[in-house]
Amino acid sequence: MLSFLKKLFFAKAEQISTEEDPMKKFLIVGLGNIGPKYENTRHNIGFKVVDFYASKNSLSWETAKLGDISTHKVKGRTLIFLKPSTFMNLSGKALKYWMEKEKIPLENILVITDDLNLAFGTIRVKTKGSDGGHNGLKDIQNTLQTTNYNRFRFGISDAFSKGRQVDYVLGEWEAEEENALPERLEKSCELIESFALAGINITMNTFNGK
Repeated sequence: MLSFLKKLFFAKAEQISTEEDPMKKFLIVGLGNIGPKYENTRHNIGFKVVDFYASKNSLSWETAKLGDISTHKVKGRTLIFLKPSTFMNLSGKALKYWMEKEKIPLENILVITDDLNLAFGTIRVKTKGSDGGHNGLKDIQNTLQTTNYNRFRFGISDAFSKGRQVDYVLGEWEAEEENALPERLEKSCELIESFALAGINITMNTFNGK
């Protein structure tokens, strides 16, 4: 009987040790639209940031349900990157599916999106807020039924004339912006790792406005 109990104890201990702590898993969601037509547009900066991180760390993407997925381990944390394949207006569906599938708590989610109200390349991280008219954030808010989720806004500026907002957002980067992007993308990668390793508050204090 004692031998059986010892085996049961060690089996349980091994199971616990191999199960990943949900608080050490993070879902990093880059928002964008799929297809070559949108690849280099301002609206796709979320895709561009996570693609840059994946390339920098020699990660590969796997086409899975509702999006492309890539996983990376950093100092005991597991970062799961998601590029939804649902198009921008249904981003919440993909986010919720992977959040529930991987059992990731809401506070460990970071959504990366473009922001017209910030100067080009400006970084702002927030823990809550309105959708600001952004269709991807609007769908996430409606799907999760909360505005309390972490978002990383990447400034694309509002340098467009009246009535040209859609053309501007879905337009490609200017040459000057293209030249400045690599440094901004490097900073974005630092921000992502800070979020997973140091937490949202330190990340906001360190990166906002930088």
